[in-house]
Amino acid sequence: MKRAVVLLSGGLDSTTAAAVAKSEGNDLFALTIDYNQRHRVELEAARRIASWLGVKRHIVMPVDLRLFGGSSLTDNLMVPKDTVPEKIGQHIPNTYVPARNTIFLSLALALAETSNASKIYIGVSQVDYSGYPDCRPEFLSAFSALANIATKTGAECSSPNISIEAPLMRLGKAETIRLGLSLGVDYSLTHTCYDPSPTGLACGHCESCLLRLKAFAELGLTDPTQYNNR
Repeated sequence: MKRAVVLLSGGLDSTTAAAVAKSEGNDLFALTIDYNQRHRVELEAARRIASWLGVKRHIVMPVDLRLFGGSSLTDNLMVPKDTVPEKIGQHIPNTYVPARNTIFLSLALALAETSNASKIYIGVSQVDYSGYPDCRPEFLSAFSALANIATKTGAECSSPNISIEAPLMRLGKAETIRLGLSLGVDYSLTHTCYDPSPTGLACGHCESCLLRLKAFAELGLTDPTQYNNR
C-alpha cells in the first residue's frame, strides 16, 4: 500500500485533505502539532479524526511556539472578530503564526522519510483563506524543491520522490466542504475556531468561524459545529 503523511490540525481543511489522501489509496501517518496554541481544543478534534480515518500512526508532537509569540494564537493578543467578509484575505491578520507551515512541513518531511512515505498532504488553499503567505502555491513549490535536495532519500534518487500534495489549493471553502461530504467526512468531528470558549465552543466571530459559516450557508447546510451564544 502507498504511504502518505497528513498534517492533521483537527480543522475542516486538514480533515478534508486527509480524507482525499485516504481515498487515493494511501496508508496514512497523521502528524498533529501541539504548538501551545490558543485553540488547544483542536488537538482533541485531531485525535477524533485520526481514529475515524483509521490512520496507521498518529503523532501529536509538542513544539512550543509561544516561546516566540508574534501571533494572537501564540501570544497575548486579541483575535480579530467580525471582520467584513469582503476584507478577509486582503491583509495578513495577527492570527498568522510566523513560519508555521514551514515548520510543520519540515517535521512532516522528517516523518515521511522515516515512514517511507512518498507524499505529504496539507490542507491549504489560495482561494478562500485569511491571506497567510504560507498558503500560496509558490510556497509549496519552493518547499517541494527543498524536500528533494535536503533529504537522504532525495539525494539518493535521480528524480524527485517526495511530493507535497495540496488537494484544496484551488477550492473555495464551500467546494472543500462539498468534496469532503462526497468522501463521507463528518464535519461535527472538526474544530475551526481560533478563539473558543473555555468549554470548547466556537466563537462564531473570528475569521476562521466566519469563513466556515459562510461556506455552509452557501451550500444550504447547517454547520454541525457547536457555537457559543449563536
